[in-house]
Amino acid sequence: MKNADDKTITTASAAPHGVMSPVDLANWGLPLVAYVRHVGDEGVGGWAICAADGTRIGGAPDRATAFAAVRQHDLEPLSVH
Repeated sequence: MKNADDKTITTASAAPHGVMSPVDLANWGLPLVAYVRHVGDEGVGGWAICAADGTRIGGAPDRATAFAAVRQHDLEPLSVH
Protein backbone atom coordinates (compact mmCIF):
# COMPACT_ATOMS: atom_id res chain seq x y z
CA MET A 1 0.00 0.00 0.00
CA LYS A 2 1.29 3.51 -0.74
CA ASN A 3 0.51 6.76 1.03
CA ALA A 4 0.25 10.25 -0.51
CA ASP A 5 4.07 10.62 -0.57
CA ASP A 6 4.41 7.41 -2.62
CA LYS A 7 6.16 5.63 0.24
CA THR A 8 5.35 2.01 0.97
CA ILE A 9 3.39 1.43 4.16
CA THR A 10 3.84 -1.92 5.83
CA THR A 11 1.19 -3.63 7.89
CA ALA A 12 1.75 -5.67 11.04
CA SER A 13 -0.39 -8.55 9.80
CA ALA A 14 0.54 -10.80 6.91
CA ALA A 15 -2.96 -12.32 6.84
CA PRO A 16 -4.91 -11.95 3.59
CA HIS A 17 -7.50 -9.19 3.46
CA GLY A 18 -10.64 -10.22 5.33
CA VAL A 19 -8.91 -12.94 7.38
CA MET A 20 -8.27 -12.35 11.08
CA SER A 21 -4.99 -13.41 12.61
CA PRO A 22 -5.13 -15.53 15.79
CA VAL A 23 -4.10 -12.47 17.82
CA ASP A 24 -6.81 -10.33 16.23
CA LEU A 25 -9.39 -13.04 16.91
CA ALA A 26 -8.29 -13.34 20.56
CA ASN A 27 -8.60 -9.58 21.04
CA TRP A 28 -11.84 -9.19 19.09
CA GLY A 29 -14.45 -7.49 21.24
CA LEU A 30 -12.06 -7.08 24.16
CA PRO A 31 -12.99 -3.45 24.89
CA LEU A 32 -16.68 -3.95 24.04
CA VAL A 33 -18.07 -7.08 25.68
CA ALA A 34 -17.90 -9.15 28.83
CA TYR A 35 -19.09 -12.73 29.12
CA VAL A 36 -21.23 -13.93 32.01
CA ARG A 37 -21.37 -17.61 32.91
CA HIS A 38 -22.53 -19.70 35.84
CA VAL A 39 -19.81 -21.24 37.98
CA GLY A 40 -20.35 -24.02 40.46
CA ASP A 41 -22.87 -26.83 40.66
CA GLU A 42 -26.47 -26.67 39.50
CA GLY A 43 -28.35 -24.33 41.82
CA VAL A 44 -25.21 -23.54 43.83
CA GLY A 45 -22.42 -21.10 43.07
CA GLY A 46 -22.31 -17.71 41.44
CA TRP A 47 -21.72 -15.98 38.14
CA ALA A 48 -18.30 -15.25 36.65
CA ILE A 49 -17.73 -12.10 34.61
CA CYS A 50 -14.99 -12.60 32.02
CA ALA A 51 -13.32 -10.35 29.44
CA ALA A 52 -13.56 -11.30 25.78
CA ASP A 53 -10.19 -13.05 26.02
CA GLY A 54 -11.44 -15.28 28.88
CA THR A 55 -9.73 -13.44 31.73
CA ARG A 56 -11.97 -13.43 34.79
CA ILE A 57 -12.61 -9.82 35.76
CA GLY A 58 -15.32 -10.20 38.39
CA GLY A 59 -18.14 -12.15 39.86
CA ALA A 60 -21.67 -11.80 41.16
CA PRO A 61 -24.11 -13.83 43.24
CA ASP A 62 -26.77 -13.89 40.48
CA ARG A 63 -27.12 -13.34 36.74
CA ALA A 64 -29.04 -10.06 36.99
CA THR A 65 -26.37 -8.52 39.22
CA ALA A 66 -23.62 -9.74 36.88
CA PHE A 67 -25.34 -8.15 33.86
CA ALA A 68 -25.87 -4.90 35.78
CA ALA A 69 -22.20 -4.79 36.78
CA VAL A 70 -21.08 -5.34 33.20
CA ARG A 71 -23.36 -2.57 31.91
CA GLN A 72 -22.21 -0.25 34.70
CA HIS A 73 -18.71 -0.49 33.21
CA ASP A 74 -19.97 0.40 29.71
CA LEU A 75 -19.58 -3.13 28.34
CA GLU A 76 -22.15 -5.31 26.60
CA PRO A 77 -22.93 -8.49 28.57
CA LEU A 78 -23.15 -11.80 26.72
CA SER A 79 -24.14 -15.16 28.15
CA VAL A 80 -21.95 -18.21 27.91
CA HIS A 81 -23.73 -21.55 28.25
